[in-house]
Amino acid sequence: MSCGKPHEVPCTEVLAMVYSYIDGEMDDSGCADIRVHLDECGPCLREYGLEELVKRLVHNCCGREAVPGELRTKVLARIAAVRAEIEQAEVLAE
Repeated sequence: MSCGKPHEVPCTEVLAMVYSYIDGEMDDSGCADIRVHLDECGPCLREYGLEELVKRLVHNCCGREAVPGELRTKVLARIAAVRAEIEQAEVLAE
């Protein structure tokens, strides 16, 4: 996913770090880099908005239960795999 414009932080890196950004797990410099990229890149901003909404919905429905760290790792790995499949399909379609 990309808007086709060059960015200081590539779209792939931004999307890989979006959950860390949403969760406030990044340092100030990293957050600033992500914010600049999201201000410049519509596709990444839409993806960020979707991920933030999903996280909020999950929190509202399941926020009272502790989530095992292993589950989070599995979910993030599956999301990354699906994204890779989508990106590969987009490349093949071009």
